[in-house]
Amino acid sequence: MSVDLNGIGPGQVNTTRTTADKATGSQSAPSTAGEQAKAQSTAARGDNVSLSNQAKNLKQLEQKLGDYPEMDDDRIAQIRAALEDGTYKIDAEKLAQKMLEMDKSIFG
Repeated sequence: MSVDLNGIGPGQVNTTRTTADKATGSQSAPSTAGEQAKAQSTAARGDNVSLSNQAKNLKQLEQKLGDYPEMDDDRIAQIRAALEDGTYKIDAEKLAQKMLEMDKSIFG
């Protein structure tokens, strides 16, 4: 069963052509030998992509971050042990300050 979300059914596809399409007609290939040669040389050469230094640096940073684990297992073990033996202390002022900073970063 198909659901029509846009009000366009299978028989209602927009088939209007743009002015550029009408001007070129059904000719999709270059008409002269020179244009054909130019198109072939462009296709043989391929596309070139060059990345900026900023993009290269971001890629390197992404790779470095991928090397780090998502969780610090040693730190988790320390906190778990402190919770179990009752020595884990929460600094209320530091917690409140972090909450205010987060609120400011979200709401401005």
